[in-house]
Amino acid sequence: MKYTPVIGLEVHAQLKTESKIFCSCSTAFGAPPNTHVCPVCLGMPGVLPVLNKKVAEYAIRMGLATNCRINMESRFARKNYFYPDLPKGYQISQYEMPICEYGYVEIEEKDEKKRIGITRIHMEEDAGKLIHDPDRPVSRVDLNRTGVPLIEIVSEPDMRSPEEAGAYLRKLHSVLRYLGICDGNMEEGSFRCDANVSLMPLGSEVFGTRAEIKNLNSFKNVEKAIRYEIQRQQDILDDEGEVIQETRLWNPDKELTTSMRSKEEAHDYRYFPDPDLLPLVLDEKWIEEIRTDLPELPDEKKQRFTEELQLPSYDAKVLTAERELADYFETCLETYNNPKQVSNWVMGSLLGLLNTEGKSIAQSPVSPPMLAELLKLVDGGTISGKIAKTVLEEMAKSGKKAGQIVEEKGLVQVSDTSAIEALADKVLAASPDEAARYKEGNKKLMGFFVGQVMKESKGRANPKMVNEILRKKL
Repeated sequence: MKYTPVIGLEVHAQLKTESKIFCSCSTAFGAPPNTHVCPVCLGMPGVLPVLNKKVAEYAIRMGLATNCRINMESRFARKNYFYPDLPKGYQISQYEMPICEYGYVEIEEKDEKKRIGITRIHMEEDAGKLIHDPDRPVSRVDLNRTGVPLIEIVSEPDMRSPEEAGAYLRKLHSVLRYLGICDGNMEEGSFRCDANVSLMPLGSEVFGTRAEIKNLNSFKNVEKAIRYEIQRQQDILDDEGEVIQETRLWNPDKELTTSMRSKEEAHDYRYFPDPDLLPLVLDEKWIEEIRTDLPELPDEKKQRFTEELQLPSYDAKVLTAERELADYFETCLETYNNPKQVSNWVMGSLLGLLNTEGKSIAQSPVSPPMLAELLKLVDGGTISGKIAKTVLEEMAKSGKKAGQIVEEKGLVQVSDTSAIEALADKVLAASPDEAARYKEGNKKLMGFFVGQVMKESKGRANPKMVNEILRKKL
C-alpha cells in the first residue's frame, strides 16, 4: 500500500444515571414512546435546565481513568441545528471549555503496546429518536431519549489500522464498564461511535482529506467500515481522483459506505455559551474523592494477574477484558485457589458452553462456587477431567451442584488397581497386533490403548493409573 491510514474515533457513551442530565425524567430504556418527558426536556418556553451532579461525577471518573486533565472550570454551549428529534432546536453540549482534556489510553495490538491520545471528553444531552414507518412515508418522534446524559470521547488521529481502531474502542468499552458508568450496550445505542478516516502518502506527515463514517453499531462493523473506507479512498487516489470531505453512512448489509452529505452541506452549529447554565466550577477535594473511589481498572488488574497469580499474559488479557469475567474468576479463587486451573476452565469449557447458548458470563447458570466445587472433585480424584466436562454441561442444564450429579449418575472415578488391571488385560487380549507393534518400538500406540481402556470404563477410569498399569503390562 502506498498510503498510511489516519484514523480518529468519536465515541458517545450513555451514562448510567437514573435521571436525565438537566431534569428529573427517568432514563430507563424501553418505556412507551414519549412517557419519560417533561417541560424541560421537551423544550417548553420559560423552563430552565439544572445540571445532574452525577453526570459531572461520571465524566470526571472517565477523565481520571483515561489520564486526562480535569478542568476546574468548564462551560456548557448550545449546538444549534434543526431536526425533528431535537425539540429545542439546539443541543446542550460543551465546546471550547470541556470538562476533560489531553488524556490517553494504551492499546495492545499484535503484542505491541501503543498510546492513543484523547483530545477531550465532554458532557452533552442526547437527542430523541425517529421511528420510520416501513409501509408509509411517515416518521414518528419518540422523545424519551431526549436529555439522556452522554459523554463524548474524542480521540487524536493516532490510529493507523482498522485493528488498532477496534482495540482502542474495546479498551474504552472495557474501562467504561469497569467504572460502572455505562452499560456499553451497542444494540440499544448506549455506546456509539463515528470514525474519521483519511489517507496520506507513505512517509508524509500531512494528513489527507477525511471522511466521517456514521451508523457503526458493533466492533466488527467499525473495523469493516474503516477497512472499506481505506480501500475506497485508495482507489480514488490511485485513479488520480480527489477525496472530498464528507459524511458517509455504513451499510452493514451491503458492507459499504454511502455518501450522506458533503462539506458544503455540513451544519454550521453556531456554538455559543448557554445563557441558562452557569460555568461548572469544580472543587479539588471532590475530584480527589472521586479518584480515591476509582476501582481497579483493566490494565492494573491484568498486571496483578500476571505478577501475583502467575497467569500467562494471554490468560490475563482475556480474563480482564470484561469486569464481570474478572469478578467471576476471582470469586472462584476464593474457594479454589488454583489460578491456572480456574483460568483454563473459565476460558475453555465454561465460555464455550455460554457462547453456544448465547449467554454472557453474567448470565452463567454455573456460579463461581459451583465451578470451584467441580474442580475440587477433579483435584481430589473423584472424577476425571473428561467426566468433569460432562458434569459441567449437566450443571448448566439442571442447576444442580457437581457432587449431586456425580452421585446420581454414578460418575465417581475408578481408582481401584485391580479393576483397572482387569480392563487393561481385556483390551490387550483383544489387540495382540497393536501390543506387538508397541513392544517393537511404536510407542505412539499407548494413546490407542489408553483410549480403549477409558472406553471400556465409560470414561470413569483414572487416566494416570491407566497409563501406569498399561506401561507395566506392555
